[in-house]
Amino acid sequence: MDKWWQNAVVYQVYPRSFQDSNNDGIGDLNGIRQRLGYIKDLGVDVIWLNPIYATPNDDNGYDISDYEAINPEFGTMADFDALLKEAHALGLKIIMDLVVNHTSDEHAWFIESRKSRVNAHRDYYIWRDPVDGHAPNDWEGGFGGSAWQLDATTGQYYLHLFSKKQPDLNWRNPALRNDVYAMMRRWLDKGVDGFRMDVINFISKTADFTGDHRPVANGPHVHEYLQEMHQRVLQDYDVMTVGETPGVKPEQALQYAGYTADELNMVFTFQHLGVDLDAKYGRWVVHPFSLVRLKQIMSDWQVALHGHAWNSLYWNNHDQPRVVSRFGDDSAKWRVQSAKMLGAVLHFMEGTPYIYQGEELGMTNPANFKSITDYRDIEILNAYQELVTDKHELTAAQMLAGIHHSGRDNARTPMQWTAAPNAGFTAAGVTPWIGLNANYRTINAAHEVGDPDSVFAFYRQMNVLRRQYPIIVHGDYELLNPEDEQVWAYRRRLDDQTLLVVANFTAATQERPVARSNGQLLLSNYDTDAGAILRGFEVKVYLL
Repeated sequence: MDKWWQNAVVYQVYPRSFQDSNNDGIGDLNGIRQRLGYIKDLGVDVIWLNPIYATPNDDNGYDISDYEAINPEFGTMADFDALLKEAHALGLKIIMDLVVNHTSDEHAWFIESRKSRVNAHRDYYIWRDPVDGHAPNDWEGGFGGSAWQLDATTGQYYLHLFSKKQPDLNWRNPALRNDVYAMMRRWLDKGVDGFRMDVINFISKTADFTGDHRPVANGPHVHEYLQEMHQRVLQDYDVMTVGETPGVKPEQALQYAGYTADELNMVFTFQHLGVDLDAKYGRWVVHPFSLVRLKQIMSDWQVALHGHAWNSLYWNNHDQPRVVSRFGDDSAKWRVQSAKMLGAVLHFMEGTPYIYQGEELGMTNPANFKSITDYRDIEILNAYQELVTDKHELTAAQMLAGIHHSGRDNARTPMQWTAAPNAGFTAAGVTPWIGLNANYRTINAAHEVGDPDSVFAFYRQMNVLRRQYPIIVHGDYELLNPEDEQVWAYRRRLDDQTLLVVANFTAATQERPVARSNGQLLLSNYDTDAGAILRGFEVKVYLL
């Protein structure tokens, strides 16, 4: 079995921050069109667009008010059609974000649903009576506070696993499912090439909302719904699907993305991104990560899925901080080497790699964001209000340190195109929707695209090698020296070939016998090969 999406590399575009074409400080569809040549030059195959639908923007577009209209800040449907046509002409596919766990409270379905208990759309959402005068249970929303909101008109609560402006859809209702499938078909008939499905393992809720059992991943009917979606929609199109599945472990991924499961092509795991988080405060209190633990988690996924299901490979996305600031070293001395090293460790595993905009430049978390007023993300702002202002559990300085390390806005600063004012994202004199990372004068695409030693050139070369060597796509995986706390080494095998990847995760020189090889050095972030000596953040990829 060899599907096109197994050989592909995906480039994720966060439209609001990518390229502003009309100088309103907000990225848009025509801006993406202007940069298709750049994306093509990187050597990727697929563009994943974060939500571009009509929205009140409570959660940056993940609160959708109309699945079949374009957010006017981003342009029009004609602009989207032009983008899709031009991308296809360049050989680039486009996958959309499918957000069907919840809608906006301004969606027509919810406006109808809340009118009365007998409205035809009432059962499109999850409504429950109060229990002893309060919410049906103690579930908390993903952005703080209760997951239940009392609606005065009908005296019932509706469930929202995220913002109160994001009411959850009731997937038990066949009419709701039919409407979702029809919407999906209309996008696929338009020519889009697949979907990234937002928190798709949340769509099946338990029937009983009493007690304190936690929501809500991998519910009782989730596989039934996804198999129905596959049968009713997806099997009729040659498209790519990837499900965002918080809390899923490899054995569950086999159910969602197994080759014979008839559900999804692959899932996004979050396990590897939990290695530096706090047990109580999550991303707001940071701990040094353990390389041993990081290696073990990712290696478990490689081994468990090989031959049975397909992996997705990512370090970054719109919800995660910049990887070079997280697992590398974003200082001027080591940023380039560590960004290349992290890229190679990921891209030479088995699975479909995802590059998040700016990752290919080695973009960093913004050190110039010093105040809570610099941030825009609802998760950051609500957590600061709760933990600092209301409960006084963290000091402002502690919270800001956590935000700077882990907050979602680290990934959402404007794309750094040039050293000109506003980094070429928008015109000089325009105020972008969120501030720029001040290092855009030194870290930008204009500096990197023509530089053979740049992070961009390294990523492009990885994409070239992926097309040349089937072992990169299909080889098996073996972790070497699992207890090594400084060096990650692994081996891939296919037929009579072996690929060896050795990476130093520290700035200190390390000596490891495994790093010496008489094979062909396919790729390295240093000009010379020092054999068993690994210099700071050195990575070597050998073909044996």
